[in-house]
Amino acid sequence: MRSGAKVAVIGGAFVLVAGGIGYGAYSMLGDTGGGDGGTRSASESSKVKTGPPSAEEIAETSKGFLDAWAAGDAAAASLLTNNEAGAEPVLASYGEDALIGKVKITPGPAVGTKVPYTVKATVSYDGKSKPLAYASELTVVRGLTTGKALVDWAPTVVHPQLTEGATLRTGESSTPTIEAVDRDGKVLTKEKYPSLGPILDTLREKYGESAGGSPGIETWIEPADETQPDVSLLTLAKGKPGRVQTTIDAGAQAAAERAVKKYAEASVVAVKPSTGAIRAVANNPATGFNAALQGKQAPGSTLKIMTAAMLLEKGVVTANGAAECPKEARYYTRTIHNLDHFSLPDGSTFTQSFAKSCNTAFIKLIDAVDDDSALAKEAREVFGIGLDWKTGVVTTDGSVPEEVQGEAAAQYIGQGTVQMNALNMASITATAMTGTFNQPVIVPKSLDNRPLAQASRSLSLSVTQQLKTMMRATAAWGTGAKAMASVGGDKGAKTGSAEVDGQATSNSWFTGFSDDLAAAAVVQTGGHGGDAAGPVVAEVLKAGG
Repeated sequence: MRSGAKVAVIGGAFVLVAGGIGYGAYSMLGDTGGGDGGTRSASESSKVKTGPPSAEEIAETSKGFLDAWAAGDAAAASLLTNNEAGAEPVLASYGEDALIGKVKITPGPAVGTKVPYTVKATVSYDGKSKPLAYASELTVVRGLTTGKALVDWAPTVVHPQLTEGATLRTGESSTPTIEAVDRDGKVLTKEKYPSLGPILDTLREKYGESAGGSPGIETWIEPADETQPDVSLLTLAKGKPGRVQTTIDAGAQAAAERAVKKYAEASVVAVKPSTGAIRAVANNPATGFNAALQGKQAPGSTLKIMTAAMLLEKGVVTANGAAECPKEARYYTRTIHNLDHFSLPDGSTFTQSFAKSCNTAFIKLIDAVDDDSALAKEAREVFGIGLDWKTGVVTTDGSVPEEVQGEAAAQYIGQGTVQMNALNMASITATAMTGTFNQPVIVPKSLDNRPLAQASRSLSLSVTQQLKTMMRATAAWGTGAKAMASVGGDKGAKTGSAEVDGQATSNSWFTGFSDDLAAAAVVQTGGHGGDAAGPVVAEVLKAGG
């Protein structure tokens, strides 16, 4: 969209004139600088108000700002913010660059210092017009130096998807639109599948020109970072869309969208183990940062799948072999305990420790490995973690740095410096099922013949079978049994909880498989893995794909 846009150049300064909104706003502020600047006498300084704005101040300031914005007076509106220099060009571009007019803004009741509102306007370009409607909110704060009630400036005041340095524009798009379809040819839209919005924007940016389409007339958000895709907001005139095939399964995607909406912050990804095809990606919130594909967090005990694979490969233990599970275990300076300090009876097997998520069983086996970097090697060489995946969209591909002593011990149970997201954990589960890393993809390799990441080796058949046995036990009678009870087919699971930055309630992680589908989810501050993330994964697995 960038190169084809026709925009007006904003020249000169905005001048306030007597009468009208501009003069009223200027008089109310009484400053010669910006919204929070200017000079005052000593007597005036002594009268500067402090504390939260009153309800009357909130109503007066928000009304003045919204009225000025609706009237197209960027200068007057920006004077009612605490960042005049930042607000004015963005507000001015609303009419000049985005060609948005006939603006009507309707505020709702204030909630504390926040004022929600709806915007109804008309976008006009080259004889074509179309209505634009959305909702946003502003916050009224006390100016630090003036003491005046001011709108706390942020680009989201103008549009909820507008980010710092981004610009609203209307014009002829430089990139044709696409018609993205799922694996069976069903059309995928951001309206029906909100979580796919950022992905569809990226696919359009990457494959729009090569997909055989022609440009249309649109209103869009142009990010400050040119590596990020434009975000389309409104289509005034359709071009001819190019068809882009994806690996998404519409049924699994719909289930994923439903599942994550049950929590304030949640992500889930489903992958087909035999091919690496991504069947579903969902986030709540659906817009903004794509945590499912780009997040970086400690995944807790779900990483024990990888740790178990490493221990089994090295012959330190077998699935049916004994594995001591005391209440706590120490490795160098790090003491690690089990949830609620539970322990398992003497003679318990490694499968029992895995299924019950016994941390200490894994820590007690570190000395036998005699290589603190073994887990980092396993991550790269077998599970493809950190190998720069080429999925077709931007992803973060996991990280298990080489550590020593106590920090290495924390990694064994998915804590410390390990960084994963739902995509990474779904892929780890998929690799455990097949024994071979198949790099996840969201568009087929044949679309652009891009090189896919390849792990240097596979797991042996024996190790793969033992991993699946332990995951089946977790789903049958272990910590994942309740969440997986309604899932059919050949199934397995692993639960996890991860404490991040000292938060009171841990993040909930869960990963599982059913036949030829693997899925992983994380719910922020969701607690135990089986309680929150588990049902999310179960719902996606039941949808199949």
